[in-house]
Order: sequence, then C-alpha cells, then structure tokens
Amino acid sequence: MERVLYRDGLMLVIDKPAGIVVHPGPGGGPHLEHWFPLLRFGLPRPPALAHRLDRDTSGCLVLGRHPKALRRLGRLFADGKVEKIYWAVVAGIPDPPEGRIETGLRKETRGTGWKMIVDPAGQQALTEYRVLGAHDGRAWLELRPRTGRTHQVRVHCAVLGCPIVGDPAYGGPGEVPLHLHARAIALPLYPAKPPVAVTAPVPPHMLAALTRLGYPAAGAEPAADMAG
Repeated sequence: MERVLYRDGLMLVIDKPAGIVVHPGPGGGPHLEHWFPLLRFGLPRPPALAHRLDRDTSGCLVLGRHPKALRRLGRLFADGKVEKIYWAVVAGIPDPPEGRIETGLRKETRGTGWKMIVDPAGQQALTEYRVLGAHDGRAWLELRPRTGRTHQVRVHCAVLGCPIVGDPAYGGPGEVPLHLHARAIALPLYPAKPPVAVTAPVPPHMLAALTRLGYPAAGAEPAADMAG
C-alpha cells in the first residue's frame, strides 16, 4: 500500500502513486479506494477522500478518518485554507520567472471525452508560479493553486505557454508520464497549533528530469513557507 506520510486521529496523508485513479470509474479497473480498508489503523471504518488528485498526478493525498473529520477537512478545502504546492516539469521557460495566472475555467464535453478550457465566464481560477530551475528549453516549476478547479494547474501551465511534460491533452509533449507532483500540503487543522505540513518525496518517474533541472536546489523545499 502507498506510503503513509502523516497520521493522527483526524486524517491521513498518503503518497499517491502516478497512474492510478483515486476512486472507481465507469470503466472499472484498479483504484486507490480499494486499499483504504488497510488504512483503518484501529478505527471501525476505512478513511475516505478529503479531496482528489488526477490519475496521473502523484504526491500528497489527504484522507479523513471519520465523518466529523471529513466535514472539517471539507470546510478547509472549500474555504481555500489548505496550502498546496505542486512541482511540474514543463516544456518551455516562463517569462517572467514568477507570477500568477488567473482565468475562468469550464468543462467542455467533446464526443465521449471532456477537457477544461479557458472561458472568462467560467469558474475563477488562480495559480501562483515560480521557476526553480531551467535547462535546455524545459523548466521546473513550483505551483501554488489558490483555487481548486479541475485540471487547474495543467491548464494554467498551458496558458503560460509552458505545458506540462507528459500532458498531451493540454499541449505538452507526450513521450513520458505526466510530470506533475503534489509536493506538499499544509492544513490548519488545529486552531491553537501551526498548520500540519506534509511533503511527499519526488516520484521515480520525475527524478531524472528534475535532476537535469537542478534538483535538489536551495530554496526549493516548502517547509519554511508553507503557511504563507
């Protein structure tokens, strides 16, 4: 089972692998929830998803351990109080090297599939970014979504003109798996304490690309500024 990065009485944070959906889909196949009964750790029922990650995104995934915890976590996500940091390898180098992308986003159905598109009348979406490394036409980005729209980070990288490597749906080169990783998360779960901050290790399929771009690099680790 996936590595448990954090556990307390209310929640678990697990390190989700790339390439597996988090819950059952209409087409069947393996899904992460299948293994949740192994994560009860003495409680009478399995944990449940507090949010979602795309099938091909790796990294920090938050589970609530009981219904009351799920309600509390759900409020934190809905109110934008959860700090999320993603790492991505993108095709292209953003100019300027840091900034923000703000668009409307909406889902568009195309045949039997769908994708998110930019639409001023869609749901407001905001992502902050900065370049952590660059080499040979590719960049390593830190992305902080301030809203939680479907495929937000993927679309916003495309809006920058720097689609994510492994994301052909949004214009990225498709020769490798999606290079998008939920690197860190911080949740102000306990009022009198600092936010619970959790970091997920770099996944194997992204390690070579990040190393070429300067990983590990000074200033890249999120722990010191997760609550900002």
